[in-house]
Amino acid sequence: MSSKDGLFGFRIVDKLEKLGEDIQIKDLKYHNKRVMVSKEFTFDAAHHLHHYEGKCKNLHGHTYRVVFGISSFTDEIGIAIDFGDIKKIWKEQIEIYLDHRYLNETLPPMNTTAENMVVWIYEKMADYLKESQFKMLEPRVEFVRLFETPTSYAEARREWME
Repeated sequence: MSSKDGLFGFRIVDKLEKLGEDIQIKDLKYHNKRVMVSKEFTFDAAHHLHHYEGKCKNLHGHTYRVVFGISSFTDEIGIAIDFGDIKKIWKEQIEIYLDHRYLNETLPPMNTTAENMVVWIYEKMADYLKESQFKMLEPRVEFVRLFETPTSYAEARREWME
């Protein structure tokens, strides 16, 4: 390789690496460490707070942002948990209670504060991971952040929850 097309220069791949020829299945898993992946979602919802004297006592809405940190050991090909699987869990197990909903109606009896909601979201994801096909990799929720506004969030962390 000349200095002109060095490690960080642009070049077209000469040959696409092929499984079984250039790399073997046994080489796909690089390590046996726990790693964390993160996935982010948004949802829109309405709510109001009870026993609260402020603007939030009135019905209003937010565009919430949820960030999950999920750790796991990697499988035989080096994946901890597929981002698509996290999205599927979110869509099928959690978002259905939140997106374009009146949260006071769809969540368990609670004041729909970000602090209460982030714990509920954490528990839903953690419970599903414990009962899922991923349990052999020991997945766990490390944190959930629930942004109620772009600059304000509540967080639940594993060490506080267990």
